[in-house]
Amino acid sequence: MRIARSESIATHVLLLLASVVAVFPLASIVVTSLSGTVGSSQGASFASYSKAWTEGRFGPALLSSALVSVTVVVVTVVLASLAGYALATMRVPGGKVILGLLLLGLVLPYEVTVLPLYELLTGWHLIDTYWALILPQIALSIPLGVLWMRSFFASVPVELMEAARIDGTSRLQTLRLVVLPVAKPALTTLGTVLFLFTWNEFLLALILVPNNASVQTVPLALSFFSGAARSSDPAVTAAAAVLVALPVLLAYVFL
Repeated sequence: MRIARSESIATHVLLLLASVVAVFPLASIVVTSLSGTVGSSQGASFASYSKAWTEGRFGPALLSSALVSVTVVVVTVVLASLAGYALATMRVPGGKVILGLLLLGLVLPYEVTVLPLYELLTGWHLIDTYWALILPQIALSIPLGVLWMRSFFASVPVELMEAARIDGTSRLQTLRLVVLPVAKPALTTLGTVLFLFTWNEFLLALILVPNNASVQTVPLALSFFSGAARSSDPAVTAAAAVLVALPVLLAYVFL
């Protein structure tokens, strides 16, 4: 009993230290954002947030990020559910080859695809449009989504699907009425991961939408805003970082 109690105390101490390490950067940014401008003697103030919101024009950037992220998540989850269900429960011609290609897409550094994507989208006249952000990120998310959903569908009891087929349901009805309700935890987790990845994506936005401010996402807007012009006012830069991180933090907690 004494050993179990000591292990519990040690575990809680380690978790507490890990929590402090994880929360400290966020807490320091929030404190900096509320401290006012450099050299100011004022106490905590939200003036930096107002200045960052006005000068940084984060409103359109937040809408762009929300549109891109939600679209990528919805389309990827739908396609991944259909493909994962087929690969897990049906005899798909070339299924092993497809899985190998998906694994290759999962481990391939996406940085090596940026220049080919730029050339491809330039030829399609999609640079500086929402499609330049949505289509590549759907393609980059599909390998993870399909493998994730296939793994879950493969773990669903076969008896459950056989019972649905005995009742006269088609494969698509079995997926929609029987399997997907059971898959809510997997769908929610996949949606959360994809939302975080898509919201925080910076390199694709920097390369594919460099000149159209109306479609630029918040990581890109924050990068431009926190450049050399903001170096003399770290409180405003910190406030901008909090504004950018807050929606994705709320989405993570909700999901």
